[in-house]
Amino acid sequence: MSSLPSAIPLDVIRYDERGLVPAIAQDYLDGTVLMMAWMNRESLEKTLATGEVWYWSRSRQELWHKGATSGHIQKVRSIRYDCDSDAILVSIEQIGDIACHTGERSCFHQVEGQKSPPPADTLSGVFDVICNRRDFPTPESYTCKLIEGGDNKILKKIGEESAEVVMACKDDDKEAIASEAADLFYHTLVALAYHRVPLRDVYQKLQDRRR
Repeated sequence: MSSLPSAIPLDVIRYDERGLVPAIAQDYLDGTVLMMAWMNRESLEKTLATGEVWYWSRSRQELWHKGATSGHIQKVRSIRYDCDSDAILVSIEQIGDIACHTGERSCFHQVEGQKSPPPADTLSGVFDVICNRRDFPTPESYTCKLIEGGDNKILKKIGEESAEVVMACKDDDKEAIASEAADLFYHTLVALAYHRVPLRDVYQKLQDRRR
């Protein structure tokens, strides 16, 4: 993938016979694919110029400022194009966290006719499961037992797992380091869920520091 700064001529993009190119919108924090629409040269120009995503509506044959009526605009974080220059990936901040006209976060919310949230990164997926266990507990669940035990139980496990990460690093055991780090990540996610701190808040802190 290549980045697409505004200095690159727009004719680098290979538009189809209609003058269109598919554009995929992806959440800039957790990588969730939110929607796919079409752009033409003019909509891409306006996207680059305004920092908000514009598409081309094939049904209405006009430019479409995403979120102009709903308020669910898409702020551009980066734009990339693929190796054949015939598809665009727009990394966005989705205002309101709703990209689909149905009110769902993502247009890709159906699996075999059933509603299901689209996959994001692994940590987000695990965190969603933990939050589900918190809200709909089952007696046999280890996660539920941790949450039921509250801070005393959760923080004790975080301390234990932190020490095990340290020991694995001291031994330079790469497999053990990965395994113990995974345990530490998991128990930290449980603490976040217990205190109802969204994982996205953590991602945002990391993104801010990255700048």
